[in-house]
Amino acid sequence: MTGRYSDEELEAAVEALTDPERFREAEALVARVAPALQRVLASALEAGGWFGESQETAVRNALGAEDPAERMRLIRTLLAEESRVSMFVGVAVGWALREELGPTEED
Repeated sequence: MTGRYSDEELEAAVEALTDPERFREAEALVARVAPALQRVLASALEAGGWFGESQETAVRNALGAEDPAERMRLIRTLLAEESRVSMFVGVAVGWALREELGPTEED
């Protein structure tokens, strides 16, 4: 599974994941290796500097906001950003794992 994918191929692959059965298969595979994947994800996030000093600064800013509404907005923003970054890095780890495993009988 090498080479580049067209936008159409990527869109079709993402669309295929909306099929509950296909997603269940992927979910089952991930569950089998979840502890190891968590270590890889944590390592990738740390190596990329995603959750270093900038995260600590954002946490301090959120906790230091005097206005409760502003504090809530900052915390929600921080959680959303962390979720997005983790998701993107997780997808990259999954993609790399797929490349590492190579083609399957279905490929």
